[in-house]
Amino acid sequence: MKHSKENKSLIFLTGFMGSGKSTVGPILANTIGFKFIDLDVLIEKNAGQKISHIFATEGEKKFRMLERDTLKQILTDASTIVSLGGGTVTNDETLNLVKQHGVLVYLKSDVEHIFQRLKTKSDRPMLRDEDGKLLDGDDLMKKIETLLTAREKFYNQADVVVSTDDKKIGYTIDELAKKLSPYID
Repeated sequence: MKHSKENKSLIFLTGFMGSGKSTVGPILANTIGFKFIDLDVLIEKNAGQKISHIFATEGEKKFRMLERDTLKQILTDASTIVSLGGGTVTNDETLNLVKQHGVLVYLKSDVEHIFQRLKTKSDRPMLRDEDGKLLDGDDLMKKIETLLTAREKFYNQADVVVSTDDKKIGYTIDELAKKLSPYID
């Protein structure tokens, strides 16, 4: 059965940081015979600097512009899974580009699981305070809750939703492959 998004062989993974996009993406790509692109890695390669540096020196607005421009470069790719940054789809123009050119998959995770996965990470600019200091404990939990609440209305526009909480990665891959089969067969 062909789906309404036939001829679109781009699969975009969205979800909050720590939801599993960069882990699930390459394994899923290998499983279904697609190539894999991590948008954040591509942005860093194109910009010649780390995302955390872009945020610190030029701000989030400049980063989102670079992100959208980088995304536009890969919209003609075929048979590709693209791991998006956690905030990529929070811009209406970018969300519309993604939805027009492929299948959007939301890797859903709750606040507690995200907190557990991110509490030891130091490379996430969105998890810093206004002075650039890394958040921890209750402050980190509140920031995750605030960002996730604001972003969920965008994430929930996905074509496919899969929870990554309390699941072995193999089960997540199997569930994704099954839910994506109408789009890629």
